[in-house]
Amino acid sequence: MTKFSDLNLDKKVLKAVEETGYETPTPIQAGAIPPALEGKDVLGIAQTGTGKTASFTLPMISMLKRGRARARMPRSLVLAPTRELAAQVAENFDAYAKHTKLTKALLIGGVSFKEQDALIDRGVDVLIATPGRLLDHFERGKLILSDVKIMVVDEADRMLDMGFIPDIERIFGLTPFTRQTLFFSATMAPEIERITNTFLSNPVKIEVARAATTSENITQGVVMAKSTKSAADKQRLLRDLIESEGEECRNGIIFCNRKIDVDAVAKYLKKNGYNASPIHGDLDQSHRMRTLDGFRDGSLRFLVASDVAARGLDIPNVSHVFNYDVPSHAEDYVHRIGRTGRAGKKGTAIMICVARDEKNFDDIERLVEMEIPRIDLKGAAKAETAKKAEAPKDAPAAATEEAKSEDKPKRTRSRGGRGRKPAADKVETSEVVKEDAPKADASTVEAPKDVAHAEAPKPEQEQPKSDKPKRTRGGRGRSRNNQDHGPAIVGMGDDAPDFIMKSFDERQG
Repeated sequence: MTKFSDLNLDKKVLKAVEETGYETPTPIQAGAIPPALEGKDVLGIAQTGTGKTASFTLPMISMLKRGRARARMPRSLVLAPTRELAAQVAENFDAYAKHTKLTKALLIGGVSFKEQDALIDRGVDVLIATPGRLLDHFERGKLILSDVKIMVVDEADRMLDMGFIPDIERIFGLTPFTRQTLFFSATMAPEIERITNTFLSNPVKIEVARAATTSENITQGVVMAKSTKSAADKQRLLRDLIESEGEECRNGIIFCNRKIDVDAVAKYLKKNGYNASPIHGDLDQSHRMRTLDGFRDGSLRFLVASDVAARGLDIPNVSHVFNYDVPSHAEDYVHRIGRTGRAGKKGTAIMICVARDEKNFDDIERLVEMEIPRIDLKGAAKAETAKKAEAPKDAPAAATEEAKSEDKPKRTRSRGGRGRKPAADKVETSEVVKEDAPKADASTVEAPKDVAHAEAPKPEQEQPKSDKPKRTRGGRGRSRNNQDHGPAIVGMGDDAPDFIMKSFDERQG
């Protein structure tokens, strides 16, 4: 059996590997490290969880032990599709290069440009970056890639899914033609094959497993939940699946297709007493790293994630992976369930498939070339039946509450204001008023008949309601300054024109 000591690695690197507890390389490591140390281009194809990260970090450290980087000119470049994967590569580099004097810089989003520029200005041997942030630094004039001797593209198929292929091609064009390229992927789509044919020079192809295969250490299953009609039903089904696994489910990663579902499922699990936390691309980078650290050290039991956690993350001892949604791309299924069953350990992967996901599910079975076993969740059905049977016990209480609510006046949204009674109440009220109202006095009844001869009200009897002058329409009886001129004038008063006051004979003469 091959050992790390047989791979011609640097002694300081071997010492670091021994301190991490690894003795035997994985098949992809045993196949990729020797040609990489010889300076050849390498095309590595292996399913996730097989140790691809060490396949390029170990030979890279051994080859960079001599020489020194210049300011803004890194000697090697590692491209990763996500911040988490880039941060994990940086951790691996720190672990394996701790006995050397090599330096590194991590260029990812969520960290200020100023801090990253300071590292680049000092000169770094290894630059680990996501494509977008790398190009941002280059366009700002802070980075020169003409001295890159080794270039690594990790999780190339994920780069394709995230739309990074144009950026990758541009970065290839910024590096020297004489560079050494190490290219790793779990699957080989036609577009990725085109890139390898264009930018790799006579690569050594290492394929330790058929592309898009799943580990034999993972027990797979699917619940065909065609009757699930709402998000609440699906969330209850997920909870039933977790409970059905019992003590075997020590921890787990729950994958959702949409970020909004990641937050909703995490909130539901917390509400039901499960220690769960979400992680997706919209969260702050420091928050995402704290969440991952909590899941790694066991303080967090369930990680509810988008596909940001599906690729390349090395989280040991994950017992279960739950696919809350069937992934839209069949290849993502391979990566998702690859978070469990790592390093030769056993794992379980369970998927929920509703009616609208059947086409994507068929694509997955066609890709992995196997029929995923169906799970009959009888325990969940029994639990639902028990809940329905217990419902009548609470019926009297519910009826009492309903009766109480009927006694309270209902609030309406009519324009008459809050608490208006219906029209029927108004009719009854008016009838009562008519019956109980006192009869009017005779003087009161006869008063309207003498209205024509009534005297005008006296000024002292009028009480203005406010100090503000009233606005009038035409000024009848009052001037605009609200002064009182006595009783109302009948006819034209003293202001009648003289020609009207003359007799007819005078006007004729």
